[in-house]
Amino acid sequence: MTNVPEPSIELFARARAVRLATVDLVQTNNGQRVRALQLMGNALAERSASIVAANQEDLDRSAAEGLSPAFMARLKLDEKKLASAIDGIQKVVTLPDPLGRRQLHRELDDGLVLERVTVPLGVVGVIFEARPDAVVQIASLAIRSGNGALLKGGNEARCTNKVVMNALKAGLDASEISSDTLTLLTTRRESLALLRLNGLVDLIIPRGSNKFIRFIQDNTRIPILGHADGICHLYVDAAANIEKAIRVAVDSKTQYPAACNAIETLLVHHDIASAFLSDAVPAFQAAGVTLRGDAASQAFGISESASEEDWDTEYLDLTLAVRIVGDFAEATEHIRRYGSRHTEVILTEDLIVAERFFATVDSAGVYHNCSSRFADGFRYGFGAEIGISTQTLPPRGPVGLEGLVTYRYQLRGDGHVAADYANGDRSFTHNDLPL
Repeated sequence: MTNVPEPSIELFARARAVRLATVDLVQTNNGQRVRALQLMGNALAERSASIVAANQEDLDRSAAEGLSPAFMARLKLDEKKLASAIDGIQKVVTLPDPLGRRQLHRELDDGLVLERVTVPLGVVGVIFEARPDAVVQIASLAIRSGNGALLKGGNEARCTNKVVMNALKAGLDASEISSDTLTLLTTRRESLALLRLNGLVDLIIPRGSNKFIRFIQDNTRIPILGHADGICHLYVDAAANIEKAIRVAVDSKTQYPAACNAIETLLVHHDIASAFLSDAVPAFQAAGVTLRGDAASQAFGISESASEEDWDTEYLDLTLAVRIVGDFAEATEHIRRYGSRHTEVILTEDLIVAERFFATVDSAGVYHNCSSRFADGFRYGFGAEIGISTQTLPPRGPVGLEGLVTYRYQLRGDGHVAADYANGDRSFTHNDLPL
């Protein structure tokens, strides 16, 4: 970790403050945490004009620096997106309390009872680029699940992030929970030094480019949850309904192309290619999508050729790679080779083929006859998401409250000692009790 600076005394102090505040947060009840979220939402609504104004300042500066349209789309936090973020807080409020859930209740012997109970992770460090609405999502999920959080947004959103965090802290100050449970880091040096805060930070959640996330993975001993690329595929099977397929495919690409759950590659079965592409190509073009196709698909009206690099590219923009495949096996092999295990879609009216797709494709999300854009914590009913994980171990996919809790084994006895069981004086009963 030679490229990572040591934390400053100030950063250590701020991280310790979060840790100490989190100890108090863990001891709050569900009603107190719900009340805190409600006040956080109210504070955001009351300061909406200043938040939107700060965001416009960030947008103007970023536009002058020539940042890409996809990046600008993620950076934007207008009244509509802010209202959606506040609505997300209210959704998190209505979710069941994730803490104190008894997952296991077992009598090991008379008077010796074991429980497994959900508890917070502790303190999470979240590093993200653009997307100032992520501050709202992360903060609400952290407080609701009893966790403290250190948040580091990109410099391009510094004005928005500061005003949003001030509003969230004002909401906490009006509640029974210390505003020290949340802190905003503002410099690149702080975000790098965060990687060395093992012992004070329990989990790091990076949200950004593949290169960015790999750097974090290589430079910290703190556990990481996250994903790099979002290279999502949509496969149009021979048995697809063409009208339905075009509608879903266009939505999957254009509804919000800057999102990691927008499709980047369209795979089309050879037997339906002519009928599908004759209508799909004009539909994509009308939506402003630039199509890059393999040699076979170019015969159906796609003018730009796709290179090997296109199959491995997350555009995050209105560009889509198109390939014609000979059969189901070729489609799933392409997904295995180039996919990022984020979200994959099959469009087909053949339920047997759809079930084969579910069984064959190993991604966090596998969909049948619906848009890839549903891969989102809010749409899943999580209220918000702290990130998306493409790893195989849980949590996987959009990560909500359940990804911010772990569990603890609690054992209650009455003078029991292991020696009695080792020498045969006592034996285990292992009777499961009601949860």
